[in-house]
Amino acid sequence: MGPLDIKRVMAAIPHRYPMLLVDRIEELVPNERIVAIKAVTINEPFFQGHFPSRPIMPGVLIVEAMAQAAGVLAVESLGLRDSGKLVYFMAIDNTKFRTPVEPGVLLRLEVTLTQSRRAVSKFSGRAYVGDKLAAETEFTAMIADAPAD
Repeated sequence: MGPLDIKRVMAAIPHRYPMLLVDRIEELVPNERIVAIKAVTINEPFFQGHFPSRPIMPGVLIVEAMAQAAGVLAVESLGLRDSGKLVYFMAIDNTKFRTPVEPGVLLRLEVTLTQSRRAVSKFSGRAYVGDKLAAETEFTAMIADAPAD
């Protein structure tokens, strides 16, 4: 399925500005993979301090963007949109950063579900700028209820 617009992304995950790091979904194959896009602009708040003379998207936010794409994949695959369920990181492994991500690019996030057991899933993610690999990681996440108010 795809493409999915920002409204559908926001229905799947609770993140909002300035932490929403997925702008659209290009492709979603339930229980398999997702391809998402993050438009990286100079208006991002983190560019004020990372680094003013050469703005670079922080690596942890690239990993977070891949995790958010995985969250959309999980929620859409399990039919949990608008359920209030949250997807939480449990582990981040084998992360490598290959090239800096600068303002003015489209960051393509490709995430594959590698294992799923009940509420815990493992994913493999890659982030690209054009055809160039910017980052790669493996991570584990769980789906749980949101904390009570």
